Amino acid sequence: MKKLLMLIILSAVFLLSIDDKSFAEGLFGKIRIDGSSTVFPITEAVAEEFQKLHRKVRVTVGISGTGGGFKKFTTGQTDINDASRPIKGKEKDKAEKNGIDYIDLPVAYDGLSVVVNPKNEFLDYLTVTELRKIWQPGSTVKNWNDVRPDWPNKPIKLYGPGADSGTFDYFTKKINGKSQASRSDYTASEDDNVLVMGVAGDTYSLGYFGYAYYKENQDKLKVVAIDGGDGPIKPSEKTINDGTYKPLSRPIFIYVNNKAAKRPVIKEFVSFYLKNAAVLSKEVGYVPLPNTKYQQLLDQFKKWSTTLVGKKSSESNVTKVSLKDN
Repeated sequence: MKKLLMLIILSAVFLLSIDDKSFAEGLFGKIRIDGSSTVFPITEAVAEEFQKLHRKVRVTVGISGTGGGFKKFTTGQTDINDASRPIKGKEKDKAEKNGIDYIDLPVAYDGLSVVVNPKNEFLDYLTVTELRKIWQPGSTVKNWNDVRPDWPNKPIKLYGPGADSGTFDYFTKKINGKSQASRSDYTASEDDNVLVMGVAGDTYSLGYFGYAYYKENQDKLKVVAIDGGDGPIKPSEKTINDGTYKPLSRPIFIYVNNKAAKRPVIKEFVSFYLKNAAVLSKEVGYVPLPNTKYQQLLDQFKKWSTTLVGKKSSESNVTKVSLKDN
């Protein structure tokens, strides 16, 4: 009896001495992520680091665009959706219809970047009005001199995100006044690398995508300053963070499925994401949130995943953490 009691005590001491690394070695499973190509570089970086620590975990990250990702997320096909815009009303309705509860977590700031070819020497900045003139539905702009008479009489080759992209939604709403309102005669892709290569390969091109893709390829591209009413401003970590790069600065998100968050592997991954997003978002070219915000979001996620998982939330799960400085 004494021997049995001693074994129980020793076992308890051993269990109490197990550190996080030992727990990590026992973590396993698959995490399915899809959505925004803008958020992809951060999520991919997080996934790579997470899998180094958790060898039995497999994380797949797709880039079908924010809208394409929500089509899967709202039917339970994915655990997490990368999103470069908030969820839309019709997507919320679909999620509710399918019993999908969720939480949205901002992970970084992005400055949607308008770019041209580096050989373009005549364009120094664009106003919001000029951007609208180029991109609005029914636009008659075909050549550069249709924008400003003193610019070359050369065709503009346009590149931009496809209709499933959250970047497309955000840009069209801020520039054209309505989400999804855009001319259609341009080269569209949900893969931002395709857009980068298009602009880099055409002297008279113009395109737009997330700041990280510009920063990673700034030797092949020239970023355009945007005049949102207070003079031309280029996107940078400072101007995106302080909001002076307007109207194209925005937060970017991950959405987490409530049922998926029951699983220890998802809880651990999301916690790891929020603990490391500041470093990794900056590493891939985005602007981190203040560290205090990440801690608040982590606390919120832990509370939500404990109290709401597997239940229907009595209120909207839109994040309660303000991104404005306290």
